Amino acid sequence: MFETEKNTASAWFRQLRDDIITAFETLEDNHEVGLFSDAAPGRFEVKETTRQSQDGSDAGGGLMSVMRGGRVFEKVGVNVSTVYGTLGERAQQAMAARKGIPGMTEDPRFWASGISLVAHMQNPHAPAVHMNTRMFWTPHAWWFGGGSDLNPCIEYDDDTTHFHATQKAHLDPHGPAHYPRLKDWADEYFYIPHRKRARGVGGIFMDDYCTGDWSSDFALTQDIGRAFLPAFVPLVEKRRVQSFDEADKDTQLVHRGLYAEYNLVYDRGTKFGLETGHDPDAVLMSLPPLAKWV
Repeated sequence: MFETEKNTASAWFRQLRDDIITAFETLEDNHEVGLFSDAAPGRFEVKETTRQSQDGSDAGGGLMSVMRGGRVFEKVGVNVSTVYGTLGERAQQAMAARKGIPGMTEDPRFWASGISLVAHMQNPHAPAVHMNTRMFWTPHAWWFGGGSDLNPCIEYDDDTTHFHATQKAHLDPHGPAHYPRLKDWADEYFYIPHRKRARGVGGIFMDDYCTGDWSSDFALTQDIGRAFLPAFVPLVEKRRVQSFDEADKDTQLVHRGLYAEYNLVYDRGTKFGLETGHDPDAVLMSLPPLAKWV
């Protein structure tokens, strides 16, 4: 049961990954002006990732694709994975408590597939960004999750407006209530309590999403993914050629500290990946190459 749906979702996440990598390498090729124009265009290094169950048997894996030191991207990772197996006791407890899934302790099998992306930019005027979409299945439940949010260290109102408007345009065909609800969800999720501030300028986010209509929910998840490139790429094309100084770079490094704090302390995906034995390099791919704390 659900094997067709699982395969369909996994193939979609892989196709989205391929489209994003092509778009990002094209940005690298077309960047001919600015501080990093003399460097060779950045390219993704691809590594297969694996996950092993507690008894050492194969439990899935994926592809970790990372570009470092490019003309436009200082570090960007685009990971896809499909993992499966049995949830450990702590993961079972977390799932049962947060998602209210019946029968988790009696049958703790799971399957999960998704794409996760984080981009940290060379130019401080170009915003960092995060995006992921995923599907999770157990014998007793299934759901989708994900979204994208913009994390500029130097904020521009027109960039924020474009990012949100593009996402809204992709969500509205599924019903006008989706965008405001997912925007509020992102504002709540990407908040850093100990700093009493948001991580960035928001975006859209959903978790534990299941209406009971798999095709409809998957279509919404696809459009969350489809919104990413038109929401983000025009901002990079506009900001990558702006001049910047050491003060701008210092602002960028301090803001990256916020990103690192959030991902290590609060992010559910980071916690789940490490808790279930996935490749730690892939799980921690989201961390910036350099950061600074004052």
